[in-house]
This record gives sequence, C-alpha cells and structure tokens, in this order.
Amino acid sequence: MEIVSIIIGIIVGLGLGFGIAKFLEKSNVSNLIKNAKKEASSILKDAKTEAEAIKKDKILQAKEKFLELKTEHEQVILSRDKKIAEAEKRTRDKESQVSSELAKAKKAADDAEAKITDYNNRLELLDKKQQEIDRLHRSQVEQLEVISGLSADEAKEQLVESLKAEAKTNAMSFIQNAMEEAKMTAQQEAKKIIINTIQRVGTEEAVENCVSVFNIESDDVKGRIIGREGRNIRALEAATGVEIIVDDTPEAIILSCFDPVRREIARLALHKLVTDGRIHPARIEEVVGKTAKQIEEEIIEVGKRTVIDLGIHGLHPELIKIVGRMKYRSSYGQNLLQHSREVANLCGIMAAELGLNVKLAKRAGLLHDIGKVPDTESELPHAILGMQWAEKYGEKEEVCNAIGAHHDEIEMKSLISPIIQVCDAISGARPGARRQVLDSYIQRLKDLEDIAFGFNGVKNAYAIQAGRELRVIVESEKVSDDMASNLSFEISQKIQTEMTYPGQVKITVIRETRAVNIAK
Repeated sequence: MEIVSIIIGIIVGLGLGFGIAKFLEKSNVSNLIKNAKKEASSILKDAKTEAEAIKKDKILQAKEKFLELKTEHEQVILSRDKKIAEAEKRTRDKESQVSSELAKAKKAADDAEAKITDYNNRLELLDKKQQEIDRLHRSQVEQLEVISGLSADEAKEQLVESLKAEAKTNAMSFIQNAMEEAKMTAQQEAKKIIINTIQRVGTEEAVENCVSVFNIESDDVKGRIIGREGRNIRALEAATGVEIIVDDTPEAIILSCFDPVRREIARLALHKLVTDGRIHPARIEEVVGKTAKQIEEEIIEVGKRTVIDLGIHGLHPELIKIVGRMKYRSSYGQNLLQHSREVANLCGIMAAELGLNVKLAKRAGLLHDIGKVPDTESELPHAILGMQWAEKYGEKEEVCNAIGAHHDEIEMKSLISPIIQVCDAISGARPGARRQVLDSYIQRLKDLEDIAFGFNGVKNAYAIQAGRELRVIVESEKVSDDMASNLSFEISQKIQTEMTYPGQVKITVIRETRAVNIAK
C-alpha cells in the first residue's frame, strides 16, 4: 500500500510539475510576445522616420535634377533660337544679294541688247560703205585697165614675176656670200678644233694577235700537258675551245684561237695547272671553270673602272660587261678598249669646243664599237648591231644614232654623230695605232680602184678612208644620172664577189656637169 501511495504521490507530483511548467511556459511566451510587439512597434516607428527622411531627400534631389534639366533645356532652346535667327539673317542677305544680282543682270541684258542694236546698225552702215568702196574700186580698176591697156590679172602676173626675179637674184647673192664666208672660216676652225683635240689626248698603243705563247721552264712539262695518249690536251682543248699547239719550239706552247677571251682563259688555266702540278681531265675542267669565272669578274671590273675613269654614269650592267670585253678584242691590231677610250676622250674635248653635251659625246664615243664584241655570230654591220644593243639597254636617241651612223649605215640626226665619226677616223688613222702590212694595204686600195676602172664611163677612182670608201668620178657625157645609180650598185656587187675586206666599203659615184663662160 505504501508503494501504491508512493507511486500515486509521484504521479500527482509529476502532474503538478507538468501543470506548473505549462503555466510558466505560457507566462514566458506571453512576455516574449509583448517584447516582440514592443520591438516591432519600435522598428516600425524608426522605419517610418527613416522613410520620411529618405522621401524628403529624394524629393530634394528630384527638384534639383528638374531644375538642372530645365536649365539645359532652356540653353538648348536659346541655342536653337540663335541658330534660327542667324539662318534667317543669312537668308535675308542672300535674298537681297540675289535681288541685286538680278537687277544687275537685267541692266546688263538691257545694255547688251542696246549694243547689239547699235552693232547691227553699224554693220548695215559698213555693208553700205563696203558696197560703195567696191563700186569705186571696180571703177578705178576699169579706168586703169583702159589707161594701161592690161587687165588686172595680167598686171598682177607681171608684178609677181618681177618680184620673183628680184628676190631670186638677192637670194642667190646672199647664198653666194654666205658660202664664201663659210668656206673662209669653216675649214680653218675645223682644223683648229681637231688639232687642239688631238694634242690634248695622249694614249698608249697595244697590239693583239690571234695566238698567245705560253712559256714553260722545261720541255718535260710538255709531256705532262699532253698526258697519256693525249687525254690532257684533248680535255684542255674541249674545255677552253682553244687549239693548243705543242711542237719543237723550245720552252713554249702556242695557244691559237680567234677569241682572245678564250685564249686568256686557256693561258691562265695552263699556268695554274703547271704551277700546281696536278694535270688530269677532272682537274683541268675544275681549273678552267674557275678561271673562266675569274675572267668574267675581271671583265666586269675593267668595264666599271673604264666608265668611272671617263665620268660616265647610269650605264646598263650589260653594257658595262661589253665594255670590259673590249679589252680582249682588237681591230686592225688596235686594242678595242684603248681605241674606244681614245675616241671617248677625243669626243669629249671636241664637244666641249663646240659647246655640246660633253657627257653624251663621251658616252657615244665609248660605245661606238660595242657591235664588234658580239657573243654570237651576226650578219649585221657592227655599227647597226651596236645601235640595236644601245636601244635595247635604254640609251638615248642621240647616242644610238651616233653609234649606228659612224660608218654612214644610217642617216645622222644629231651633231654628236659626225663628231663620233671624225674622232673614230682620227684614232684609227693615227700612225702606229693599227698594225697592217703596208704592201697588202696598198694592194687592197689598188684592187678597189681597178674594179671601178673596169666599168665604162669611169674617169677617175679613189679609194679613201683606209679602203672603207671608193669615190668614182664618171664622164657626164657617157653616164646619165640613172646610169650612175646602177653603176654604184654594180661596182658594190663586184667588190662583194671578188674581194675580201673587213667591215664595209661605201661606193660613191659622182657625175658632174660644168658650164663655164667668161664675161668680157
């Protein structure tokens, strides 16, 4: 029973405790709710206060922005009003200007109309006066015809004939006086210029042959150059294009070739091979190739040095190379480069004496014989070939014409052309400049003259210009003008078929009729 009482007591105690706890919890919850309400009301109050402050601030900002926008809008409106006012002012000015110009145009039109009316009246008056003048002129001409017994056309023809005869007489007299004066001074001045030019040029002479001699220390080297069964010498001849003559000449080997460049390559290659001691076909090909390249570089260097020495600028690289190749060419035994340099200097001095372009004259003088060094065979005369090369590489027309005309193949079109021809003749005719056997030279001139004398009607024949020109004088009674032209052609054809000569031969047939009377 005690246990039951205890249990009941515990249960009652628990119930009371639970009730008390619920009561206390409810009391705490109500306190919390009160506190929360108080706090919420406080927060709402603060929020309302802050909202009022923000509202007032935003209202102030909105008012300031409104005032700022209003000010900007007013400025824009003022600016637009100002521009509109200026545009209206310009429009009024234009209107007033247009009105003024219209008034001026109207006035000018009225003046022009008045002038046109005045001109028309004057033209009518002039027509009337012209008609009156024509009538009076016809009347006077009729009276003159009656008095003179000649018509107006006949009188005009007589007057013209008399004036023509008088003018012809005066012209002939003037021409005669001018020719006599020119003859008195021209020859003397020309000689003076040529002599001064020649005296101011000093040149060296050089003679080139078609063979070169390669000297060796002993004849034992000849066997090494020939090689086993001649393979070395065959390889040398094939690589250089030069004929190598190994004979009984002591301590010498002959190199024969018409091309001096090939001969020089062969000579230098042989020197290198003999010095090195290794002579066999492979080595020969290698040395000849290097030597050919060395000669090519030397040719370019010689060309550059030549144009620099002469003061010539802007020459095409190919022309510079051609000028360098002149060193290994000769004409009648005269070294072509030395001849061209000499002609260039002579042309420069002569052009300076005559007041012409010195640089252009030197340029033409240096290039006048470039047609003599072609890389390939050509049937064209060297002057024409040189002119074509000069045109191809952009030389001026005066230079090209001087090159092509220095042997009269084409017509001379500038004052430089005859200077080139004269200086070329001076350089070639200088004693010792060209090596030529005297007997063969005289025989060639004689053969040219004999061919001319073989035709009917030939009175005299002269070979001049070192055999480059043949002057034929015919009898005017036996040879007419047409026959003279045919005779020149026939002589040229016979010279071509019967003679061997360098360059070209110009045939000039001269037919002259003289009428001489003596006034006593």
